[in-house]
Amino acid sequence: MSVTERTPGPRGLSRWRPWYLRGLLVVFLVAAVSVIWISNIWLTERFTETTRNRAELRLAIYSGSVLSEIQRHQVVPLLLSRDPSLIRSLEANDYTNTSQYLISYVEDIGAASILLLDREGRVVAATDRARIAERRDADPFFVEATRSSDTVFTSNEPETGRFDFTFSRSIENGDGLLGVILVEIDLARLVDRWRGTSEAVFLANSTGEIILSTEARWRGRTEAEAMSLRTPPNAIQRALEATGDWAFGDPGPNFFGSATIRLESRIPFRGWRIVSYTAYTSVRERVNGVLALEIMGFALLLAGGFYVLSRRARMQSAVLARESAELRRLNARLQREIAERQKVERTLEEAEQSLQQSQKLAALGEMSAAVSHELNQPLAAMKTYLAGARLLLQRKRTEEAASSFQRIDDLIERMGAITRQLKSYARKGGDALEPVDMREALKGALTMMEPQLRTDTVEITQSLPRKPAMVMADRLRLEQVIINLLRNALDAMKGTERRELDLMIVEGDEVMLSVRDSGDGIDDLEALFEPFYTTKKPGEGVGLGLAISSGIVKDLGGRLSARNSDRAGAVFEVRLPALAEGQGGQTAAE
Repeated sequence: MSVTERTPGPRGLSRWRPWYLRGLLVVFLVAAVSVIWISNIWLTERFTETTRNRAELRLAIYSGSVLSEIQRHQVVPLLLSRDPSLIRSLEANDYTNTSQYLISYVEDIGAASILLLDREGRVVAATDRARIAERRDADPFFVEATRSSDTVFTSNEPETGRFDFTFSRSIENGDGLLGVILVEIDLARLVDRWRGTSEAVFLANSTGEIILSTEARWRGRTEAEAMSLRTPPNAIQRALEATGDWAFGDPGPNFFGSATIRLESRIPFRGWRIVSYTAYTSVRERVNGVLALEIMGFALLLAGGFYVLSRRARMQSAVLARESAELRRLNARLQREIAERQKVERTLEEAEQSLQQSQKLAALGEMSAAVSHELNQPLAAMKTYLAGARLLLQRKRTEEAASSFQRIDDLIERMGAITRQLKSYARKGGDALEPVDMREALKGALTMMEPQLRTDTVEITQSLPRKPAMVMADRLRLEQVIINLLRNALDAMKGTERRELDLMIVEGDEVMLSVRDSGDGIDDLEALFEPFYTTKKPGEGVGLGLAISSGIVKDLGGRLSARNSDRAGAVFEVRLPALAEGQGGQTAAE
């Protein structure tokens, strides 16, 4: 059963995606606030400058219109003072057609009214007939005109609160003063043109008194007095004023509860000046319009982003649901596979034990012929010694007969050792560990392999320590490992002319048993200890000996390794932890 591996990429991405999205959202919000803040500052400055420029342009136009109106009416009294019809009317005291004559002029000139006064200051003719016969001899324009030979400009504030602007000039002949011609200027109509903008405009004379204004309540006051006239603001006006202060910093004078731009222009006439106050309201409205578009754009982008994320989240939820179902199925499959593997492992463990035992029995089968030969030789020798001992006894040579019996006893001991070794090797090893001398284990293995070593004519070299090399092990299993290494060495030297087997035990922190043969060496060292790997011909081995031996050494706390010798052949090394002095006795006692 194969299991498809899943890469951890998307799962790892899903873990850090929330932080990634939160970071993008924070960056987006910071960028949006920065853009709106910078746009507010830049647009405010830009629109404020534009508003200022437009206000300056309008103020120049207003100033020019006032000056043009004044200059256009200034020459009228001079012309009328020299008009022959008016002079004859004053000389003859005949004013029948004079008013009609003045009415025809006022339409062409565009003046508010024209009055003709005699030398006593009585109105004798006027464009407004209701004013005929009025006495104006005490008015400043009459008094100043009679005292001057030039055109006189006067402005006064009658009881109506409306300023009158007049040009007056005396009319004379060769006999002296005949009367005064008065031309009234309607500058108030200019104020009607100034209204309808976001400005408050006023015209002040040389003393600072406001003589014309778009705000009627400002007339007759100074600028400071006019600016102090503020109606109590309501809540909305206070909120707008606070907003204006926040948006534009330090506000100037106020009208209608908003911060303003103050502009002033001088009029080259009697020290007059014209002043305008432009409210920031128009600037704020234009800036807010652009900012509203920007905020709407960012809101649309944010809504689109959330929509895309919600779609992705739904898709991911569906994918995760499918993956969850797949993982549950995979988990069930894995659990079944684990159970099968555990069952197979138990079967393999039992098979491994059976193979170990079969390997030992196979080794016994191979050694049976040699063991039979070993047993036959002592039996034949015993038969000879018995026959000799019988003859010696018959001849009363008891001492020599006793010597023959001793030799027979030695042969019997040798035969018993051979049979005991075979019997112990045929039994399964136990799990109990005990102190074992590596020299004795090697000696027992050589005893088992002695017939085959003698048959194959192998030259054995041993390098053993003088004192015991103690390890903690199961002697039978350890001898099984050594016998397997000796058999592999004999198999590796088949077909070689010189067969050398070097056996060496080195003692230190570890006890190392080295087995070197003079064969052809090992081609694949990496696969040497893998199960079913063998270099033997089919039928000669199944490739489990070294794998089983490596497992036995590992169970004993050591390791089994192999390498190719520098001279010739292969070297197998068994390394086991050395047993300290005194530890063996304590372990045995336990």
